Amino acid sequence: LILSHLRLHRLTVLDHCWQQVYRATVREPRGPTMATPDQNPSVPTEAALRARLRPEEYDVLRRGGTERPWSGTDILEEHRTGIYRCRACGAELFRSTEKFESGCGWPSFFDPRDSDAVVLRTDTSHGMVRTEVRCARCGSHLGHVFDDAPQTPTGQRYCINAVCLDFAPAES
Repeated sequence: LILSHLRLHRLTVLDHCWQQVYRATVREPRGPTMATPDQNPSVPTEAALRARLRPEEYDVLRRGGTERPWSGTDILEEHRTGIYRCRACGAELFRSTEKFESGCGWPSFFDPRDSDAVVLRTDTSHGMVRTEVRCARCGSHLGHVFDDAPQTPTGQRYCINAVCLDFAPAES
């Protein structure tokens, strides 16, 4: 009976810890740094995004979440020529010619479509310092960029959540 009670207590404590971690990672939309329809008419409203995006897409794009690695196989396994666009606002972000296989479980690019396609900012969440990548048009969170790809022309790996991207194949 005592062992049973201890096991139940341990499970309760673990459940409580998991809930705290989950609450810490689920954030509200990033207020002042997110573009609004007033600032840019091509940016959908939060209500329109909530209605159009699946919950996991909204969580990553607008709350800065992260999808599980290897979960975006449609984008990971895409090898046609084309453009990757922001799923929230449709802005052109990356070309297929800048995509490479990094083995990290998320789509990786070594350079954005042009220097104004994305915005970089310091991210100090989760007890580390990283460089966050956001869509320059709507401010949606896309992923992070790392200087750990010496095999690429830029030495950088833009590690982007697949749920943030739509692929548009090039017209033949």
